[in-house]
Amino acid sequence: MAMISMPISFPTPTRLTFGRVNRNSSGMAFASLSKESASLGVKLTEGEGNLPKVVLTSAEGSEADIYLFGGCITSWKVPSGKDLLFVRPDAVFNKKKPISGGIPHCLPQFGPGQIQQHGFARNLDWSIVDSETVEGNPVVTLELKDGPYSRSMWDFSIQALYKVTLKTNSLSTELVVTNTDNKPFSFTTALHTYFSASVTGASVRGLKGCKTLNKDPDPKNPLEGKEERDVVTFPGFVDCIYLDAPDELHLDNGLGNVISIRNTNWTDAVLWNPHLQMEACYKDFVCVENAKIGNTQLEPGQSWTATQHLSID
Repeated sequence: MAMISMPISFPTPTRLTFGRVNRNSSGMAFASLSKESASLGVKLTEGEGNLPKVVLTSAEGSEADIYLFGGCITSWKVPSGKDLLFVRPDAVFNKKKPISGGIPHCLPQFGPGQIQQHGFARNLDWSIVDSETVEGNPVVTLELKDGPYSRSMWDFSIQALYKVTLKTNSLSTELVVTNTDNKPFSFTTALHTYFSASVTGASVRGLKGCKTLNKDPDPKNPLEGKEERDVVTFPGFVDCIYLDAPDELHLDNGLGNVISIRNTNWTDAVLWNPHLQMEACYKDFVCVENAKIGNTQLEPGQSWTATQHLSID
């Protein structure tokens, strides 16, 4: 099919202004947004447990909630009001543990390893560094920097920028990890996305042919294999890594939606459902995670960037 090139004009973004800079109980700074910002679809408010959260609202009525604790997106509602993400009923919002649900960060370590499970990024406050709207679509950028807590377990200087863009039927993120130290470091990472689903009807397309590391039955000794199925389902406990996964997967959530999961530079994917290990809620969600399983090394001043684009028709 012939491709037709057409000139594209990009609108000038409306950049939002910040009010005063506050400090929370842990000493982390975060900017409060001005009234102008709220009117343009980006609002800073209090969420569960009185934790600060950013609410993005598009011109067409879609909405996303992002907690500064953990830089965690906990809700993505399309204009119909349906929330396509899931937060577990055992989630706590007291900063004593990560928020269990939505899109938690795993950084600078995915899974178990030399530091705490899934790293420290989901246990720290992120700060707002920028926000804007483009054609009525709100955008916010959060920042994470190392501090005493992170340095106590991982002695490197790091910066992570997380840009979140909400449109009518899509939610996009860009993660930029920069080595701000004077020595190299390596890291692994993932977006541990929880999708609302009917587990018996949920399925994922696009993984056929991928090399697999199946953590069932022994997470410490994953079984190597190859995915032969066109459609991957969740019949029981599922914890499987897909190496060199394609840049687009399709999740049928079993609730009437097919979600396109596109990415750049997230080289791997992970499917997870705990089954009876979480009897209270396993039937209501599946995790389809974009990941970077192998170590990525950054020299001083170098950055790594990856994007995720979630959308429905």
